[in-house]
Amino acid sequence: MAGIGCDLRLGMSGNGAVPVKNTLQTLARRALEPGAEPFACLTCYDATTARWLARAGVPLLLVGDTASEVILGLPRTIDMPLDVLVALTAAVKRGAPGSVVMADMPFMSYQADDAEGIRNAGRFLREGLADIVKVEVDASFAPLVERMTRAGVPVCAHVGSKPQHVALTSGYAAAGRTAEDANLIVEDAMALEAAGARMILVEAVPPEVGEKVVAATSVPVIGIGAGPACHGQIMVLQDLLGMTDHPPRFVHPVARLGLELKAAGEEWVRRVAGRQIGGAAYSLKPGESEKLDPFSGRLGGSRGRIAKVRSAPDPGQ
Repeated sequence: MAGIGCDLRLGMSGNGAVPVKNTLQTLARRALEPGAEPFACLTCYDATTARWLARAGVPLLLVGDTASEVILGLPRTIDMPLDVLVALTAAVKRGAPGSVVMADMPFMSYQADDAEGIRNAGRFLREGLADIVKVEVDASFAPLVERMTRAGVPVCAHVGSKPQHVALTSGYAAAGRTAEDANLIVEDAMALEAAGARMILVEAVPPEVGEKVVAATSVPVIGIGAGPACHGQIMVLQDLLGMTDHPPRFVHPVARLGLELKAAGEEWVRRVAGRQIGGAAYSLKPGESEKLDPFSGRLGGSRGRIAKVRSAPDPGQ
Protein backbone atom coordinates (compact mmCIF):
# COMPACT_ATOMS: atom_id res chain seq x y z
CA MET A 1 0.00 0.00 0.00
CA ALA A 2 1.47 3.30 -1.08
CA GLY A 3 2.13 5.88 1.62
CA ILE A 4 0.28 9.15 1.54
CA GLY A 5 3.39 11.11 0.67
CA CYS A 6 4.19 8.79 -2.23
CA ASP A 7 0.79 8.82 -3.91
CA LEU A 8 1.21 10.83 -7.09
CA ARG A 9 -2.51 10.85 -7.69
CA LEU A 10 -3.23 13.30 -4.89
CA GLY A 11 -5.03 16.43 -6.04
CA MET A 12 -6.45 14.87 -9.19
CA SER A 13 -9.37 16.26 -11.07
CA GLY A 14 -12.83 14.79 -10.60
CA ASN A 15 -12.36 12.04 -13.21
CA GLY A 16 -8.98 11.04 -11.74
CA ALA A 17 -7.16 11.61 -15.03
CA VAL A 18 -5.43 14.97 -14.90
CA PRO A 19 -3.27 16.18 -12.00
CA VAL A 20 -4.58 19.46 -10.65
CA LYS A 21 -2.79 21.94 -8.40
CA ASN A 22 -5.37 24.21 -6.86
CA THR A 23 -4.26 27.57 -5.47
CA LEU A 24 -5.98 30.69 -4.19
CA GLN A 25 -5.29 32.29 -7.58
CA THR A 26 -6.73 29.42 -9.63
CA LEU A 27 -9.84 29.29 -7.47
CA ALA A 28 -10.34 33.05 -7.76
CA ARG A 29 -9.99 32.95 -11.54
CA ARG A 30 -12.35 30.00 -11.72
CA ALA A 31 -14.93 31.60 -9.45
CA LEU A 32 -14.99 35.06 -10.99
CA GLU A 33 -15.21 34.09 -14.67
CA PRO A 34 -18.56 35.03 -16.20
CA GLY A 35 -20.90 32.04 -16.08
CA ALA A 36 -18.50 30.00 -13.94
CA GLU A 37 -19.79 26.94 -12.15
CA PRO A 38 -19.65 27.04 -8.33
CA PHE A 39 -16.81 25.07 -6.77
CA ALA A 40 -17.24 22.51 -4.00
CA CYS A 41 -15.68 22.76 -0.55
CA LEU A 42 -15.87 20.41 2.43
CA THR A 43 -14.55 20.25 5.95
CA CYS A 44 -11.87 17.65 6.57
CA TYR A 45 -9.81 16.65 9.60
CA ASP A 46 -7.43 13.84 8.62
CA ALA A 47 -5.01 12.84 5.87
CA THR A 48 -6.80 9.69 4.69
CA THR A 49 -10.13 11.44 4.14
CA ALA A 50 -8.32 14.39 2.53
CA ARG A 51 -6.71 12.03 0.02
CA TRP A 52 -10.07 10.66 -1.09
CA LEU A 53 -11.76 14.07 -1.25
CA ALA A 54 -8.90 15.36 -3.40
CA ARG A 55 -9.36 12.40 -5.74
CA ALA A 56 -13.05 13.29 -5.90
CA GLY A 57 -12.12 16.72 -7.23
CA VAL A 58 -12.94 18.84 -4.16
CA PRO A 59 -10.54 21.79 -4.59
CA LEU A 60 -10.85 23.40 -1.14
CA LEU A 61 -10.80 21.67 2.25
CA LEU A 62 -11.58 23.54 5.47
CA VAL A 63 -10.08 22.22 8.69
CA GLY A 64 -12.86 23.68 10.76
CA ASP A 65 -13.25 24.22 14.47
CA THR A 66 -16.23 21.86 14.04
CA ALA A 67 -13.55 19.24 14.77
CA SER A 68 -14.27 20.16 18.39
CA GLU A 69 -17.66 18.48 18.05
CA VAL A 70 -17.31 15.83 15.34
CA ILE A 71 -13.75 14.67 16.15
CA LEU A 72 -13.12 15.47 19.82
CA GLY A 73 -16.71 15.05 21.06
CA LEU A 74 -16.79 18.42 22.78
CA PRO A 75 -20.12 20.28 23.06
CA ARG A 76 -19.20 23.53 21.26
CA THR A 77 -16.84 24.77 18.59
CA ILE A 78 -15.41 27.32 21.07
CA ASP A 79 -13.80 24.44 22.98
CA MET A 80 -11.43 23.63 20.09
CA PRO A 81 -7.74 23.63 21.22
CA LEU A 82 -5.42 25.67 19.01
CA ASP A 83 -2.54 23.17 19.03
CA VAL A 84 -4.81 20.29 18.02
CA LEU A 85 -6.26 22.27 15.12
CA VAL A 86 -2.79 23.19 13.87
CA ALA A 87 -1.83 19.50 13.85
CA LEU A 88 -5.03 18.47 12.06
CA THR A 89 -4.50 21.16 9.43
CA ALA A 90 -1.03 19.83 8.62
CA ALA A 91 -2.45 16.31 8.38
CA VAL A 92 -5.04 17.41 5.82
CA LYS A 93 -2.45 19.23 3.72
CA ARG A 94 -0.20 16.19 3.72
CA GLY A 95 -3.12 14.10 2.54
CA ALA A 96 -4.17 16.56 -0.16
CA PRO A 97 -1.17 18.65 -1.23
CA GLY A 98 -2.93 19.67 -4.43
CA SER A 99 -5.94 21.15 -2.62
CA VAL A 100 -6.35 24.57 -1.08
CA VAL A 101 -6.42 23.95 2.68
CA MET A 102 -8.12 26.57 4.82
CA ALA A 103 -7.42 26.65 8.55
CA ASP A 104 -10.15 27.78 10.92
CA MET A 105 -8.68 29.96 13.65
CA PRO A 106 -10.40 28.85 16.88
CA PHE A 107 -12.03 30.90 19.58
CA MET A 108 -9.67 33.29 21.40
CA SER A 109 -6.76 32.61 19.05
CA TYR A 110 -7.07 36.11 17.52
CA GLN A 111 -9.77 38.10 19.32
CA ALA A 112 -7.84 39.27 22.38
CA ASP A 113 -4.76 40.78 20.75
CA ASP A 114 -3.81 41.55 17.16
CA ALA A 115 -0.17 40.57 17.60
CA GLU A 116 -1.14 37.22 19.12
CA GLY A 117 -3.62 36.69 16.29
CA ILE A 118 -0.94 37.31 13.66
CA ARG A 119 1.48 34.94 15.40
CA ASN A 120 -1.18 32.22 15.60
CA ALA A 121 -2.09 32.74 11.95
CA GLY A 122 1.57 32.35 11.12
CA ARG A 123 1.60 29.04 13.00
CA PHE A 124 -1.18 27.78 10.77
CA LEU A 125 0.84 28.67 7.68
CA ARG A 126 4.20 27.34 8.94
CA GLU A 127 3.30 24.39 11.18
CA GLY A 128 -0.15 23.67 9.78
CA LEU A 129 0.88 24.07 6.11
CA ALA A 130 -2.34 26.02 5.49
CA ASP A 131 -2.90 28.10 2.37
CA ILE A 132 -5.32 30.52 4.04
CA VAL A 133 -6.81 31.12 7.49
CA LYS A 134 -10.46 31.81 8.31
CA VAL A 135 -11.57 34.21 11.04
CA GLU A 136 -15.11 34.93 12.26
CA VAL A 137 -15.25 38.72 12.07
CA ASP A 138 -17.25 41.83 11.33
CA ALA A 139 -16.14 45.24 10.07
CA SER A 140 -14.60 46.12 13.43
CA PHE A 141 -11.92 43.48 12.75
CA ALA A 142 -10.83 45.14 9.50
CA PRO A 143 -7.58 46.44 11.09
CA LEU A 144 -6.65 42.88 12.15
CA VAL A 145 -7.35 41.53 8.66
CA GLU A 146 -5.25 44.34 7.21
CA ARG A 147 -2.34 43.55 9.56
CA MET A 148 -2.53 39.83 8.80
CA THR A 149 -2.53 40.57 5.08
CA ARG A 150 0.40 42.95 5.46
CA ALA A 151 2.26 40.20 7.31
CA GLY A 152 1.70 37.82 4.38
CA VAL A 153 -1.22 35.79 5.74
CA PRO A 154 -4.11 35.20 3.31
CA VAL A 155 -7.43 35.64 5.13
CA CYS A 156 -10.96 34.37 4.57
CA ALA A 157 -13.44 36.56 6.45
CA HIS A 158 -16.38 34.65 7.94
CA VAL A 159 -19.52 36.79 8.18
CA GLY A 160 -23.21 36.16 8.85
CA SER A 161 -23.90 33.59 11.54
CA LYS A 162 -20.80 33.12 13.71
CA PRO A 163 -20.66 29.87 15.72
CA GLN A 164 -17.91 31.28 17.94
CA HIS A 165 -20.48 33.78 19.24
CA VAL A 166 -22.67 30.97 20.56
CA ALA A 167 -22.42 32.27 24.14
CA LEU A 168 -23.91 35.60 23.05
CA THR A 169 -26.74 34.10 21.00
CA SER A 170 -27.55 31.24 23.42
CA GLY A 171 -27.07 28.70 20.66
CA TYR A 172 -26.49 28.51 16.93
CA ALA A 173 -28.78 30.87 15.02
CA ALA A 174 -29.36 32.22 11.53
CA ALA A 175 -28.36 35.78 10.67
CA GLY A 176 -29.47 38.53 8.31
CA ARG A 177 -33.20 37.87 8.62
CA THR A 178 -34.11 41.56 8.79
CA ALA A 179 -33.18 44.21 6.24
CA GLU A 180 -31.07 46.01 8.84
CA ASP A 181 -29.09 42.89 9.75
CA ALA A 182 -28.74 41.89 6.11
CA ASN A 183 -27.32 45.30 5.19
CA LEU A 184 -24.82 45.06 8.07
CA ILE A 185 -23.57 41.69 6.80
CA VAL A 186 -23.05 43.11 3.32
CA GLU A 187 -21.21 46.10 4.81
CA ASP A 188 -19.04 43.74 6.87
CA ALA A 189 -18.08 41.79 3.77
CA MET A 190 -17.20 44.96 1.86
CA ALA A 191 -15.09 46.36 4.70
CA LEU A 192 -13.21 43.09 5.15
CA GLU A 193 -12.50 42.77 1.45
CA ALA A 194 -11.19 46.34 1.48
CA ALA A 195 -8.92 45.33 4.38
CA GLY A 196 -7.39 42.57 2.27
CA ALA A 197 -9.54 39.46 2.72
CA ARG A 198 -8.95 37.05 -0.16
CA MET A 199 -12.24 35.20 0.35
CA ILE A 200 -15.54 35.71 2.14
CA LEU A 201 -17.47 32.92 3.84
CA VAL A 202 -21.09 33.70 4.67
CA GLU A 203 -23.06 31.35 6.92
CA ALA A 204 -26.74 30.70 7.65
CA VAL A 205 -28.37 33.68 5.97
CA PRO A 206 -31.33 33.98 3.59
CA PRO A 207 -30.43 33.45 -0.09
CA GLU A 208 -31.01 37.14 -0.84
CA VAL A 209 -28.24 38.07 1.59
CA GLY A 210 -25.78 35.66 0.01
CA GLU A 211 -26.64 37.11 -3.39
CA LYS A 212 -26.06 40.67 -2.19
CA VAL A 213 -22.67 39.75 -0.67
CA VAL A 214 -21.63 38.27 -4.02
CA ALA A 215 -22.80 41.39 -5.87
CA ALA A 216 -21.07 43.79 -3.45
CA THR A 217 -17.64 42.12 -3.42
CA SER A 218 -15.02 41.07 -5.96
CA VAL A 219 -13.48 38.04 -4.23
CA PRO A 220 -14.76 34.45 -4.11
CA VAL A 221 -17.71 34.06 -1.75
CA ILE A 222 -18.25 30.66 -0.14
CA GLY A 223 -21.66 29.91 1.28
CA ILE A 224 -22.87 27.51 3.94
CA GLY A 225 -26.62 27.73 4.18
CA ALA A 226 -26.47 31.02 2.27
CA GLY A 227 -28.28 30.21 -0.96
CA PRO A 228 -27.13 29.16 -4.44
CA ALA A 229 -25.60 32.44 -5.64
CA CYS A 230 -22.25 31.97 -3.88
CA HIS A 231 -19.16 31.07 -5.89
CA GLY A 232 -18.46 28.07 -3.65
CA GLN A 233 -20.47 25.87 -1.34
CA ILE A 234 -19.21 24.18 1.82
CA MET A 235 -20.67 21.67 4.24
CA VAL A 236 -19.43 19.85 7.33
CA LEU A 237 -18.40 16.49 5.91
CA GLN A 238 -20.07 14.43 8.63
CA ASP A 239 -23.36 16.27 8.03
CA LEU A 240 -23.16 15.64 4.29
CA LEU A 241 -22.37 11.93 4.77
CA GLY A 242 -25.25 11.33 7.15
CA MET A 243 -23.08 10.71 10.21
CA THR A 244 -24.54 13.34 12.55
CA ASP A 245 -27.80 12.91 14.43
CA HIS A 246 -29.06 16.48 14.07
CA PRO A 247 -27.59 18.24 11.01
CA PRO A 248 -28.51 21.88 10.27
CA ARG A 249 -31.66 22.50 8.27
CA PHE A 250 -29.70 23.55 5.17
CA VAL A 251 -27.95 20.16 4.87
CA HIS A 252 -29.27 17.53 2.46
CA PRO A 253 -27.12 14.41 3.08
CA VAL A 254 -25.78 12.61 0.01
CA ALA A 255 -25.15 9.34 1.89
CA ARG A 256 -26.06 7.46 5.08
CA LEU A 257 -22.61 6.46 6.22
CA GLY A 258 -23.63 6.49 9.86
CA LEU A 259 -25.93 3.53 9.24
CA GLU A 260 -23.30 1.89 7.04
CA LEU A 261 -20.69 2.26 9.77
CA LYS A 262 -23.09 0.80 12.32
CA ALA A 263 -23.79 -2.17 10.03
CA ALA A 264 -20.05 -2.72 9.50
CA GLY A 265 -19.47 -2.71 13.24
CA GLU A 266 -22.29 -5.20 13.77
CA GLU A 267 -20.86 -7.49 11.08
CA TRP A 268 -17.43 -7.41 12.72
CA VAL A 269 -18.98 -8.31 16.07
CA ARG A 270 -20.70 -11.28 14.40
CA ARG A 271 -17.51 -12.48 12.68
CA VAL A 272 -15.41 -12.27 15.82
CA ALA A 273 -18.05 -14.13 17.87
CA GLY A 274 -18.05 -16.92 15.26
CA ARG A 275 -14.24 -17.06 14.96
CA GLN A 276 -14.60 -16.15 11.26
CA ILE A 277 -12.46 -13.06 11.01
CA GLY A 278 -11.65 -13.63 7.32
CA GLY A 279 -8.59 -12.53 5.40
CA ALA A 280 -5.47 -14.60 4.70
CA ALA A 281 -3.59 -16.16 7.63
CA TYR A 282 0.19 -16.20 7.93
CA SER A 283 1.94 -19.59 7.64
CA LEU A 284 4.98 -21.17 9.21
CA LYS A 285 8.06 -21.55 7.08
CA PRO A 286 8.52 -25.02 5.53
CA GLY A 287 9.64 -27.62 8.06
CA GLU A 288 8.95 -25.43 11.10
CA SER A 289 5.66 -27.04 12.03
CA GLU A 290 7.40 -30.23 13.14
CA LYS A 291 9.62 -28.27 15.52
CA LEU A 292 6.80 -26.75 17.51
CA ASP A 293 6.91 -27.48 21.25
CA PRO A 294 4.08 -29.91 22.01
CA PHE A 295 3.74 -28.49 25.54
CA SER A 296 3.52 -32.00 26.97
CA GLY A 297 4.40 -30.91 30.48
CA ARG A 298 8.16 -31.26 30.12
CA LEU A 299 10.27 -28.16 30.82
CA GLY A 300 11.59 -27.92 27.30
CA GLY A 301 11.52 -25.44 24.43
CA SER A 302 10.10 -22.02 25.13
CA ARG A 303 8.52 -23.10 28.44
CA GLY A 304 11.91 -24.27 29.61
CA ARG A 305 13.44 -20.90 28.77
CA ILE A 306 10.71 -19.12 30.71
CA ALA A 307 11.31 -21.39 33.71
CA LYS A 308 15.05 -20.72 33.60
CA VAL A 309 14.49 -16.95 33.54
CA ARG A 310 12.12 -17.16 36.49
CA SER A 311 14.57 -19.28 38.54
CA ALA A 312 17.72 -17.27 37.77
CA PRO A 313 19.35 -15.77 40.88
CA ASP A 314 19.07 -12.03 41.48
CA PRO A 315 22.40 -10.51 40.34
CA GLY A 316 22.19 -8.04 43.20
CA GLN A 317 22.26 -10.77 45.81
